This record gives sequence, structure tokens and C-alpha cells, in this order.
Amino acid sequence: MVLVSPQIPPNVGNAARTCAVTGSRLHLVGPLGFSLDDRHLRRAGLDYWPEAHPALYRDWADFEARALAGPSLGRPFPERLHLFTARAVRSVHQADFSPGDFLVFGEEQLGLPPALLAAWPERQVGIPLLPDKRSLNLAVAVGVGVYAALSSIGRAGRG
Repeated sequence: MVLVSPQIPPNVGNAARTCAVTGSRLHLVGPLGFSLDDRHLRRAGLDYWPEAHPALYRDWADFEARALAGPSLGRPFPERLHLFTARAVRSVHQADFSPGDFLVFGEEQLGLPPALLAAWPERQVGIPLLPDKRSLNLAVAVGVGVYAALSSIGRAGRG
């Protein structure tokens, strides 16, 4: 799971908790809107934080250079990305998830950077909402996305 420029510490703490209980890894792409020492972050994910194996990246270019340089599981980099956005045409339930994929979520107020969405429009996925609703809380969206992906690859409930 990848959080790009998150601003609200409890959201990151709760996302870390989701990573820990599902065996997922947390990638934090800066700039962050808080310090990793923030007491709200620690309170939300305190005992789970080490189990999320958090990795910190200066920016998206740093993330690409370091995180995506590892094993590709036989698929090129863009195919490993799932860019979550409220404006996606394709539902998370239509996405083709595979082990090792990156579920990418943006900043709470702004979402993912427009340049990132424009670079890979075919990698965008959304969580179905009622027509007159804007979005979900970041931590909730992360939970929905992670469990949809795990269910898709047959790992939901088994870590």
C-alpha cells in the first residue's frame, strides 16, 4: 500500500494497522504533512507500526527508483500500480490484482497528483459510491482497497 503525501496522522496510523493485519507493506511517499513522531500517528497504529514495515520515500521519483526496482513478479512497473481516485471509471471490483501490486492512495484533500493520474489513466480504479457522494475517508478507502485486492487474489482472511 502506498500513501502519497498523507496529511492526517490518524489516517496513516490506521492504514499501518490495516497493513499489519493483512501482511501488506506500507510505503509513505513525501512530503508528509506531519512528523512520524506525531502522537496521533503513534496512538492510531502504535503496536502495529513495526509490522507494517513502513518505508519512507522523499517523493514519487524516489519511490519509483527504490520500491519499483525490486522484483516485478514478471510484470512491468505500470501494471503493478492501482491508482485509487474518486473519478475513476473502472471499479476496484473490476481491477486485476496480483501479489506484489501497489495500491496507491493520495492526499486526503487533493487525492493523487494530476500528473500521476495523467501518466497512467488505464491504472486508475475507484471505490463505488452513491452518485451524490464525494469520497471515503482515506483510512476507510485503504481498508476497502486492500481487502478487495486480497479477495481478488484469494488471500482475504488468511494474511
